[in-house]
Amino acid sequence: MANHKSALKRIRSSEKRRQRNRVARGSARSAVKRARVSLGGKDMAAAEVAVGSAVSALDKAAAKGVIHKNNAARRKSRLMRQLNQAKQPAA
Repeated sequence: MANHKSALKRIRSSEKRRQRNRVARGSARSAVKRARVSLGGKDMAAAEVAVGSAVSALDKAAAKGVIHKNNAARRKSRLMRQLNQAKQPAA
């Protein structure tokens, strides 16, 4: 346990930050998972909506500093690539 007043405050504030970051990170992960599941299905309209919401969630997490902006960009790129491949007619 911390002994200094400043260390105790640091523990309190970092716990608050952790809880706040957890919400943003969790919602981004959930949105990406929903998008991947919908990409596996037949309904492309629903998949596009799901990918759009996942992109939005990743952007919000990156803007808040919860994930790095390059991490968000990489995940968005992979999702968009999967969406474009799913749109292509099966040859």
